[in-house]
Amino acid sequence: MGSVSRRRAAAGLALVLLAAAAIGFPVVFSSPVVTNYAIYALIFIAVVTAWNMFSGFSGYISLGQAVFFGSGAYAVGIAARDWHITGVGVFALLPLAAVVGAVIAVPFGLVALRVRRHTFIVITIAVFFIFQLMAYNFSFTGGSVGVSAPFLPWSPTTFNDRFYYLTLGCAVVAVVLAVLVRRARFGLRLRAIRDDEDRARGLGVRTMRVKLAAFVLSATITGLVGGVWFLYLTQVQPPSGFDPLFDLSLVLMAFLGGLGTISGPIIGALIIEPGQLYLTIKYTNGYLSEILLGALFLAIVIFVPRGIVPTTGEWLKRVRTRGQSAIPPASQRAPAATGLRSKEPATSDEGRSRLKRRPEASGKTGRAGEKI
Repeated sequence: MGSVSRRRAAAGLALVLLAAAAIGFPVVFSSPVVTNYAIYALIFIAVVTAWNMFSGFSGYISLGQAVFFGSGAYAVGIAARDWHITGVGVFALLPLAAVVGAVIAVPFGLVALRVRRHTFIVITIAVFFIFQLMAYNFSFTGGSVGVSAPFLPWSPTTFNDRFYYLTLGCAVVAVVLAVLVRRARFGLRLRAIRDDEDRARGLGVRTMRVKLAAFVLSATITGLVGGVWFLYLTQVQPPSGFDPLFDLSLVLMAFLGGLGTISGPIIGALIIEPGQLYLTIKYTNGYLSEILLGALFLAIVIFVPRGIVPTTGEWLKRVRTRGQSAIPPASQRAPAATGLRSKEPATSDEGRSRLKRRPEASGKTGRAGEKI
């Protein structure tokens, strides 16, 4: 009990220190460039956590998460333009972005979740390109020009700080929901589907309902974050709102940190997104970051296929148990062995006599009493 309480106290202290560091980050690093890195990292933390809540827990790898992200961004922009909402009142439209993501996820999931594995991935890619083409060709989406966000009357010195805390709140909500889902029976059902869906269905799990609920929850968070991203970037266009590299980045973040874990996708987002932004700003070659992302993905698959968090956990466990014997000492085995010997009747004279008398004293009889 003492070690458990110490672990809980250490975990609580770590959470307090992490919260203090996150809250005080814009105060310590006041440069807009640094806070811009942090904002994008928090956006991807929220989205990859939402993606992992479905794909990581259920095992269904989705490459259509940008559908909800871009739809949430377009929903906020179109509603603000058509309803003539300006200023900070545009933030009241963020729940609309979440609702749009959830509404799109229902028919999307009803179609895609009827299949598994590679077929599911292909369907998500197809739906993604359908939405991208609609954004290019529909008049209300602005075509290739896109949609612009209303002007926010904020000072340039505090503009990034406000969005930092907004995206921090989105990331915290996403992580808390992921923890609650994982610890609940709902999360247990998702992991049962990931391990063996047919067996889970045989045990009474309504697999379609569970998968669809997780899919809609993931889409809701992603649509909300897409609306925040649109207000921060002040514009959305088809190539940016429905970006195929967006989904690939999510997959890479989750696999790098550890698919299906809570902290793994967060670590992956903190590593990949700032690094990708740095390479984009540092080098004029726009394809360099994509080449490095592909090389990094291959390195992950080869060297750490389970991700940083599971691999590190296994290594620490081996370090802690190094030098310890796998067989307990004889002093610990003696009471159990003694108890077993004292209950064994076949070694006594009475036991031997019972074994000798058993064939003679009893005969096998059928239901009618005849001997068989």
